[in-house]
Amino acid sequence: MKKNSNQTKSRIVSAAWKLFYQYGYDNTTIDDIAELSQTSKGTFYHYFSSKDDLLSSLSFLFDKKYEELEDSMPPSLSPMDKLLMMNQELFLMIENTVSVSMLSQLFASQLTTKYERYLLDPDRTYFKLLRQIAVDGKEQGLFRDDLSVNDITKAYAVYERAIMYDWCISNGNYSICQYSSKMLPLFLSGLTKQQR
Repeated sequence: MKKNSNQTKSRIVSAAWKLFYQYGYDNTTIDDIAELSQTSKGTFYHYFSSKDDLLSSLSFLFDKKYEELEDSMPPSLSPMDKLLMMNQELFLMIENTVSVSMLSQLFASQLTTKYERYLLDPDRTYFKLLRQIAVDGKEQGLFRDDLSVNDITKAYAVYERAIMYDWCISNGNYSICQYSSKMLPLFLSGLTKQQR
């Protein structure tokens, strides 16, 4: 039963963000979302109290992408290559399916909410995957000894949020994928043991 419930919620979230991207947040109605997700208005209100509630659901879409990545990521990849792959896949998804204004609204909603900040939820697939990569990297002696798994996980997450935030305030006038593919290796070199 819970799986069906999660699938229904996922359909609503996916439909909403597809419509937000195509027509804009303000031009998308709950009726539009219900129609595209093949649900009813009542079903929508079962999961969300309002359209504004959907702003924080972007993290669910990101996590869906991370679940797909986790299943398809070759186990032979090094922890660094896994982080590079995660980053590129996320930013490619953002460039192709999330408008700058929607990502900006997500950040604004997370800054002003009195409720849960979904982007920081430690139970998200994103953080579980990051922690596992950090654990693997520590076990392989890749990361600096003075950094804990939590330090590495948090630093990486902060890096990604900073890149997304900068992309938003720059109004998306550059490729977030290309920029991060240049910057991420430099950032990660600060977390790893220096080769002598």
